[in-house]
Amino acid sequence: MARRFTGWHMAGIMIAFFGVVIAVNFLMASYAVSTFGGTVVDNSYVASQHFNTWLAEARAQQALGWSVEVAAGADRRVRIVPRGPQGVLAGATVSATAAHPLGRVPARTLRFSPGGDGSFVADQALPAGRWQLHVGLRDGRDAAWFDEEVRL
Repeated sequence: MARRFTGWHMAGIMIAFFGVVIAVNFLMASYAVSTFGGTVVDNSYVASQHFNTWLAEARAQQALGWSVEVAAGADRRVRIVPRGPQGVLAGATVSATAAHPLGRVPARTLRFSPGGDGSFVADQALPAGRWQLHVGLRDGRDAAWFDEEVRL
């Protein structure tokens, strides 16, 4: 003989269902909080006030026609080759800030010296891992910034 489906059965099913949903939500929220190490912007309203300026700077930078080639050597030092419309920008000044994407390790400022073949080599090695580089180029009065990623 089959058992009757009662209100207690339905209450058990509902409690189990919502219990699983709530448990998964708490688990995902705890993962999100523990893995995100920083903020994108501190104040989104203030950042929005600069948006048009940032667009104008990006258009001016794009008009320069510059690019960067970023690589890491066996010694885990970053190597950057800046290029312009006529080729390598050998006379440029290069600077960079290296940061982990999740902000778990403090950002590091890298200084570069000429590598002899138009490239610039960082003054220090970075620990193994994934790094976000904010690369600055300056050649005379012109300047440009690039965001690149490198894995060591």
